[in-house]
Amino acid sequence: MTTTTLAVLVPLLPFLGAVAGLLLGRTAPGFVRPLAVLPPLGALALAVTVAVRQGGGQAVTAATELTPTGSVPIELALYIDGFAALVAVLVGLVATCVQIYSTGYLRDDPRYPSYAALVSLFTSAMLLVVYSGDLMVLLVGWEIMGICSYFLVGHYWETPEARAASIKAFLVTKLGDVPFLIGLFALATDAGSFRITKILGTVASGGLDHPTVIALLLLAGVAGKSAQFPLHTWLPDAMAGPTPVSALIHAATMVAAGVYFVARLLPVFAASAAALVVLAVMAAVTMTGSALAALAQDDIKRVLAYSTIGQLGYMTGALAVGDRGAAVFHLISHGAFKALLFLGAGVIIHAAGTNSLAAMSRMRNLRARVPDAFWTMTVALLALAAIPPFSGFFSKEAVLGAAEHVATGHTEGVPGAAGWIVLVSGLVTALLTAAYAMRLWLLTFRGHGAEAPDHGRQPLSMNAVLWVLAVPSVVLGLGIGPLPDWFDGHDLTPTLTTSVLATGVALVGAITTYGAWRHTSAMAVHFPIGVVAAYPDADGGMVEAEAIASHAPAYGDVASAHDPADPGRLLLGPLHRHAAVGFHLDAVYAALFVRPVQAGAALVRFLDREVVDTYVRGAATLPRWLGEAVRRAQTGNVQTYVSALLAGTVVLTVAVLLVATAGA
Repeated sequence: MTTTTLAVLVPLLPFLGAVAGLLLGRTAPGFVRPLAVLPPLGALALAVTVAVRQGGGQAVTAATELTPTGSVPIELALYIDGFAALVAVLVGLVATCVQIYSTGYLRDDPRYPSYAALVSLFTSAMLLVVYSGDLMVLLVGWEIMGICSYFLVGHYWETPEARAASIKAFLVTKLGDVPFLIGLFALATDAGSFRITKILGTVASGGLDHPTVIALLLLAGVAGKSAQFPLHTWLPDAMAGPTPVSALIHAATMVAAGVYFVARLLPVFAASAAALVVLAVMAAVTMTGSALAALAQDDIKRVLAYSTIGQLGYMTGALAVGDRGAAVFHLISHGAFKALLFLGAGVIIHAAGTNSLAAMSRMRNLRARVPDAFWTMTVALLALAAIPPFSGFFSKEAVLGAAEHVATGHTEGVPGAAGWIVLVSGLVTALLTAAYAMRLWLLTFRGHGAEAPDHGRQPLSMNAVLWVLAVPSVVLGLGIGPLPDWFDGHDLTPTLTTSVLATGVALVGAITTYGAWRHTSAMAVHFPIGVVAAYPDADGGMVEAEAIASHAPAYGDVASAHDPADPGRLLLGPLHRHAAVGFHLDAVYAALFVRPVQAGAALVRFLDREVVDTYVRGAATLPRWLGEAVRRAQTGNVQTYVSALLAGTVVLTVAVLLVATAGA
């Protein structure tokens, strides 16, 4: 087969698997699991073949016109460069691992057939985004992912949290998609085509008339899809869905789509210095804010969710300094170790026998009970903290090295301010990332919470996947030699300055967190049931608080229970209560948007029911009264009719006499 034919089959196989799964899920349940696993596995094999054939060389392109529009044509086009080839391999790998893992994680779920079909459709949509060479076809995959995320996040629709999270994810991403669509039309109008190659050619020739406006409109959609400030609030709430879905969304599909889109059209954004500075500021706020929030979360999946937001901030930061190679390298590296972290968290949750018990304050003695998750998550957390020689070190250093080159004036065409913003915020975030990674490891595997019931060893399908994903988390950076062939020839080797600085601050963050944990562990007084425990306050003193049987302290946030030895409280001090709720951004949105909309809806309801309906009811009341009067006159009694006739005759006679007398 030709490379083009193989590339067409890559997104087609999961799509056909999704259709077959939906059709046969109820009638032939024995085929559900093969239909869930084999199509993404086949897509992965084909994506690897396409990547090998593409080899980081000339992009593979093909196009056929879908429909004549009379103006800007829409084409079914492929555009597979080195970036697309590698990202497709990542999507296929993570999707296959998620489907295999789900056969064990959701083996008793009655809605598994529809779940598996939606995951396959989700995968197909992302692969369409990756390989598409036409922005309108890309938009189809973009929107399909949105609706799939709505259904998958709301998989446990019996719970109000899942229902609210699915609606929130859909609405917030759609809020960004509206200006995104306008930006796509404006871009196609300036370039005269939706084809990516033609758009890039127009930009290279200086034919783009409104680069800043277009870039900012597109960034709104990217912020929503990739959960960047200020449209990131949906992602932590999306943890209400099944954990494998979290791994898929956070590692390789939906949130990666926005970063990948900017990387593919980076010359459009680079044509506007203002857009790059805005992107840098957005990345800086996202990185630091999400890292602080992650340090204050008790739910392990919410820690990982905020971590995803922060790592996506690194990717957008790399794009802000004009280095899409570093951005996509970190996207691929992050996709492997973040999928591993989420699936490892799923093993922990599965061991506790419930989907919702993810509070690190309740975890105890997990190292011995889930050894596979312990070792593989340790590897993934080291990669997340960018400790050499794990993959996250190399990809994160590529981002910081690119920012350093721009900040020191070694890169033309990119504002130096963008470089400094990304570099400083990236180093601060490296410190915080190592801190919350160490905190997660300590509270999860060495915590002092109440030990949950042991539900036995997890299925082989779940544990085996962890070790598969641990391999790229370790070796991806070590195999950095041939990677530049797929990254426009960019050198991804870490630079000395940023490597020393970032590794140094990461070690400081990890060691400081460990010291805080030892301090709080030594000073906390533990009792089995309901007596007094001691907690460090913001000034370094101790506060005594009543504890309950579940070891949930009364001191601190009422929304969640925290380990008395939680170092996050000591490290953040008075900032902890604000970081734990995402710095109240949801409350701000509720005050600025939700409540005014609800008030407006209440006003419209009042006007409709009390004003408009009053006129309608009034228009019907008068004829009803007239009808009542006429009905009363029609009694059917002949004597009444004769009496009324005589009375009328008398009245008329008197009236005529009066008129005649007045005339005389």
